[in-house]
Amino acid sequence: MTDTAYRRLLKRVVIRPDVCGGEPCIQGTRINVAVILDSLAEGLSPKEITNHFPPLTEQDVRAAVADAAELARKVPAA
Repeated sequence: MTDTAYRRLLKRVVIRPDVCGGEPCIQGTRINVAVILDSLAEGLSPKEITNHFPPLTEQDVRAAVADAAELARKVPAA
């Protein structure tokens, strides 16, 4: 994936104080990034997640993972 494509993915995740209590969610929805990550952790495929949450696309699922990766990079090593 190119750097530009990766940045486009990250732009799909927004944080707004008036939406989802200021938690990261997918732009244009009230679907929290944590809900997507929890679904992946439970073993759901991206396709199953998009079927369960019709406003989402598989790109949105990838955006949630990319956002989590960015967050993990910012956490200092122990």
